[in-house]
Amino acid sequence: MGVTKNCTMNAGDSSCGQDPAGAEATHAKNIAPVDTSAVTPRPEGSIYMGGFRAPKIECVRVAVIGLGERGVLQTLHFLSIPHCEVVAICDPHDDATKAVADQIEQRTGKRPAEYNKDPLAYKKMLAEMKPDAVIINTPWETHARMAIDAMEAGAHALVEVPLAITLEDIWRVVDTSERTQRHCMMLENCNYGRNELMFLNMVRKGLIGELLHGEAAYIHELRSQMFSESRGGDSWRAKHYAARNGNLYPTHGLGPVAQYMSLARGEDTFDRIVSFSSPAKGRAAYAKKHFAPDHKWNKLDFKCGDMSNSIIKTKLGRTILVQWDETSPRPYDRKNLIQGTEGTLADYPLRVAGERISPEPADKPEDGQPGGAEISSEGSYHEWYEGEKAEADLYARFDHPLYKRLGEEARQKDDRGGMNYIMLYRVIECLHNGEPMDQNVYEGAFWSAVGPLSEKSVNEGGTPQIFPDFTRGDWKNTTPLPVIR
Repeated sequence: MGVTKNCTMNAGDSSCGQDPAGAEATHAKNIAPVDTSAVTPRPEGSIYMGGFRAPKIECVRVAVIGLGERGVLQTLHFLSIPHCEVVAICDPHDDATKAVADQIEQRTGKRPAEYNKDPLAYKKMLAEMKPDAVIINTPWETHARMAIDAMEAGAHALVEVPLAITLEDIWRVVDTSERTQRHCMMLENCNYGRNELMFLNMVRKGLIGELLHGEAAYIHELRSQMFSESRGGDSWRAKHYAARNGNLYPTHGLGPVAQYMSLARGEDTFDRIVSFSSPAKGRAAYAKKHFAPDHKWNKLDFKCGDMSNSIIKTKLGRTILVQWDETSPRPYDRKNLIQGTEGTLADYPLRVAGERISPEPADKPEDGQPGGAEISSEGSYHEWYEGEKAEADLYARFDHPLYKRLGEEARQKDDRGGMNYIMLYRVIECLHNGEPMDQNVYEGAFWSAVGPLSEKSVNEGGTPQIFPDFTRGDWKNTTPLPVIR
């Protein structure tokens, strides 16, 4: 899937992107497959990338595609991370590359190569600069094509969410990664949030017993993006809302829950999904209220339901509720809930309950209970343990070692609680040390597949859709993500 307009701007910006016809074609492709679970054999010469270790890189030469708000943020984070250098930047707008190049030169004394004006300038950048890693901060429909081009050019691909928006393109990304033996990591920053990391630590300690159920969401009112008219573009997400219907942005909530459950990593994996959408009312109502009757937004028929509800069933029978709503006037929420046989961890607000979780840690653990003095033999599950005091106590007892190591520095550099900085720090750390990535290409594939699979399920009245096994059975031998120190 190529760039549909002269634009490679960041996915968090309201700039140009897929037009309504392109979004309609995407939707038609997503609802068409007869058998979503179809898997072809791995081509000869390709290798499984779960747990893959690339050769160590002393100084990771990074190239950046897309210098919108998020792209600039990511680029400047690299300047503070050891063992890397931003060697090239690419954006259609020369004033954007100049502004960022000026900042890099002022802070490092070195000026990155600039590529601009042409929507395919990134290809020239890949050929001339031969970077070790490429970060892709562009509209959804460009992700797969750019990631594939980066890997074909010999670079590791770091892709903003989602990895791709059709099953066909997800498979193309997976197959390219396996053939070129280059990492392709979807940059799910929410996996590096403080509470998400802490929950992972608590789950790995066994504090809530055997896992049963999770809840994940991305509820974020973004109607104001419809006002954006930057550089001759407009709110490109609105084109997707007009033509597609399902969960178009599933990974922020799902990624952390999937890692708690170690899905596609040895223990369990995705099996099937059912999806339903509410009526599509909010976007049209907002357009009618805020724009002239002849405005383009009042000429669109918004098809995407305001609230998307999906239930995922795993091979072991666990369930995950996944919700998405960028339209309704309600507070931000990612849910971030994981439930086990002996307790539940939940977020928004942070609160916990369970048979092994108590405001007062035990002086002496019961036999066979993990965690030492962190575990209470009494438990507390008839009411939530929550509030400022509880939050401070939980952080003191269960903060993830990675957050303890990087959190203070990350908070100073990143206005989203440090998650973006920690994520990029880990990317460079893994490439420098020759370690497996925290998120492999298959996880990005499974999490992103919720998009097209939900569209097909909604279109068929909630009919279950089977997840393809992007690992081709190798998830059974893949090591779960450890508690990284």
